[in-house]
Amino acid sequence: MSTVSNTQTAQNVLAGLTRSEPVGKKDDEDSQARFLKLLTTQLRNQDPMNPLENAEVTSQLAQMSTVDGIERLNTMFSAFVDSQNANDSMQAAALVGRGVLVEGKRLGLTESGAVGGFELDGPADKVALSIKDAAGLAVGQMELTDVDAGSQNFVWDGTASDGSRAADGIYTLELNASLRGEKVAGRTLEFGPVTSVIRGPAGTDFQVGALGIFKFDDIKQIL
Repeated sequence: MSTVSNTQTAQNVLAGLTRSEPVGKKDDEDSQARFLKLLTTQLRNQDPMNPLENAEVTSQLAQMSTVDGIERLNTMFSAFVDSQNANDSMQAAALVGRGVLVEGKRLGLTESGAVGGFELDGPADKVALSIKDAAGLAVGQMELTDVDAGSQNFVWDGTASDGSRAADGIYTLELNASLRGEKVAGRTLEFGPVTSVIRGPAGTDFQVGALGIFKFDDIKQIL
């Protein structure tokens, strides 16, 4: 794991500089030269009584052109992929320090309140969020109506069901959603800050505080 730093930036620059374009170009030129040499040798040593037809020569030249075009296309596509990966990394680095919502049940209450969320697979006319303490006892309840499908966020000010102020700490969320009496599938989301970006062979991952490492697709909302 590595965080975005000046050292990493320098390494990326050096890695980019070592990919020299003339090497690929020279390989293409060598390939063409070998093909032309073989074709010239073939023409020089052909049977005078049975020379190559113009169509055969044209066909071989067309094959060379096709192969060259494919090689150039592969080179261009590789350059595009490298550029896209670099762009994705720059965008990922911009998330460091931002708060995000990922799938989870925990809700951290501080003096300023608590930020949480939930995700619904379909619209719901009733949504109930139950906030429970470490012993599993209900401390607070939030009820929402006419909620669209997708991810939603909310702020809990810490007010318990009895009107008192709940103690700061970690609580858990339970979600119940329904539409005209039928259960709607969904899941709770928890809040955390993006603390670092991790670049690996499988793509870019994000360290979200103490919550763990997540893929970009795991991030439901950026706050």
